[in-house]
Amino acid sequence: MFWFLREPRFSLSRASAIVRTIAPGNSAIVRGANNGVGIGLVEVYDLDRAVDSKLANISSRGLVQTGDNVMIGGFILLGPDSQKVIVRGIGPSLALPGKLADPMLQLYNGNGSKLDENDNWRSTNANEIIGTGIPPTDDAESALVEYLSPGNYTAILRGSNNATGIAVVQVYALQ
Repeated sequence: MFWFLREPRFSLSRASAIVRTIAPGNSAIVRGANNGVGIGLVEVYDLDRAVDSKLANISSRGLVQTGDNVMIGGFILLGPDSQKVIVRGIGPSLALPGKLADPMLQLYNGNGSKLDENDNWRSTNANEIIGTGIPPTDDAESALVEYLSPGNYTAILRGSNNATGIAVVQVYALQ
């Protein structure tokens, strides 16, 4: 499984990479060289398929804007079996200024078809979301529980009514 923030103008000549075995709970942080700002891309790949390791969750925090500048998180499910996941859009419960007050989450498959969407997680499938043990802590946040076949997926996080602010998009593999 990998996670990325899409950068349409991504240039390999200016990219950096780290190859490392990571322990649970570690983070990758992208910063612009010389304090530059812009849209960044983070990808995480499991390079050793012979080992029985599995990425359990991944998240990304960033500024959600409007139009083409919404937050986009992509992930790929590998293997022969479907995977139950929870995808969350977090904003109001973040302890920082400028947070997104009301995130709205959409999930698309690799063909670009919308699978589901949610604005205010208690509005749909609240019992299933609570049953995961990791529901959002604020009712204005978004969440989707899905059984997904192996393939490519994209989570799009926007602000309700075109609001902007800092938010987190997360994907957790569930048992």
